[in-house]
Amino acid sequence: MTGIVRIGVEIHCQLTGLNSKLFCKCRGDYRNDLPNRNVCPICTGQPGTMPLLNNKAIDYSCMIALALGCTIPSEMGFYRKNYFYPDLPKNYQITQYDSGGIGSVGSNGKLEFGKEYARIRRIQLEEDPGRLIYEGGDMDTSFYTLVDYNRAGTALVEIVTEPDFKDAATVRAFLNKLTSILEHLGVCNTKLEGSVRCDANISIDNGKRVEIKNVGSFREVEKALNFEIIRQESLSSRNIEIKSETRHWDNERKVTKQSRAKEEEQDYKYFLEPDIPIVLLDKSYLNSIQQTMPELPDKRRTRFVEEYHLSDHVSQVLINNKEMADFFESAVRIYSSPKEIANWLVSDLMSYIGVSKTDETSLTDLKIGPRHIAELAKLVDENSISRHTAKSMLNRILRTGEMPSQLVGQFDSSKIIDEKILTKAIEDTFDSERAAVIDASSNPSVINFLLGKVLKLTKGRADPQIALSLIMDKLNKN
Repeated sequence: MTGIVRIGVEIHCQLTGLNSKLFCKCRGDYRNDLPNRNVCPICTGQPGTMPLLNNKAIDYSCMIALALGCTIPSEMGFYRKNYFYPDLPKNYQITQYDSGGIGSVGSNGKLEFGKEYARIRRIQLEEDPGRLIYEGGDMDTSFYTLVDYNRAGTALVEIVTEPDFKDAATVRAFLNKLTSILEHLGVCNTKLEGSVRCDANISIDNGKRVEIKNVGSFREVEKALNFEIIRQESLSSRNIEIKSETRHWDNERKVTKQSRAKEEEQDYKYFLEPDIPIVLLDKSYLNSIQQTMPELPDKRRTRFVEEYHLSDHVSQVLINNKEMADFFESAVRIYSSPKEIANWLVSDLMSYIGVSKTDETSLTDLKIGPRHIAELAKLVDENSISRHTAKSMLNRILRTGEMPSQLVGQFDSSKIIDEKILTKAIEDTFDSERAAVIDASSNPSVINFLLGKVLKLTKGRADPQIALSLIMDKLNKN
């Protein structure tokens, strides 16, 4: 029997919009650097160095806290979290910890997604550790381990939820909504490798909590949780103790495996960071941050429905991917046909890009822009080309980047409106689809099937309205 599942998540979000790290002037974007080149005495914790807090990181973290409905303290402080691990050059991490009235950047928030919601326990600003690189295998089988400190000290926001999730699919929906918010705020490019990472805590029937780490994507988070639920239920059914431990996700074997015993808060020996003063967050500062925040996904979805008269579903599909929503609005500014443009994006272009946040093609990887889609929509609206021809053009545009107006003469795109030609195509269709013709008298939806056959026979060039009228006339005469 399935027990009561309780899942909480910890999301680590890099503030990729910053030019420098959290406490030094090293570049915030460490990617594509040779190993251990984006480092300095401060981020590697050399004796005699002093951290200098990045003020923009405070702005960004407060934006996230406000967007998630958190309470923001009047005094925010930093602490040293002491533990020893090769990717931590200082042997401690500068992070936040709620103690003695000095809080982290936010707490007691809430995020609604669909008909569900999750409580946000806290949001804290901290520095990212370095990276461990396992040569020749994984952490268990590699020949040796290398350490790259380029990432160490990068500004990171950790978002910790309450254990409000009951299954893996709900966690995935929450993560998708959260990343949409981060993208709309402009504080994190969630498509960058390692920019958003997720650890999960899971227990069954209020038993001991197991933490899952080393999960590379949201898709893998869902798989890891499903595996861990089955593993713990299997142990429980056989009266085998479930240990409180940290487990890593083995992406190759698709299993979780034991890493180490779970640390408790007292193991980290937190104490106030002596080299960073308390940060005051007064009401005027928070009001200024609130006023400069971009439009958030829920408000944008409502605006798409009201301003562009799109359905709620189509609006939601667009704003789930900020890049796609921006693309849509840019195209509409070029040619004002919101429903037609949205249809092209959701029904056609979306199939060429990824919407799962990881390891997928981005719009920027394609040779197509808002002007291409605006031109396609306009040519179809003006009956200059058929939709079938436009789809063929789209395939060509994605490969070459040519404008639709340049391709019109290269495609047999003229619509067939000659009734003699259309009648011949309809007669051929009726001869080959006799069963469908009989069914059409009692099932009107079959008429669309017949129209589709006529369009296929004419390679999409038949004028749909004229063809449909002729089909109806012929059916009424039968």
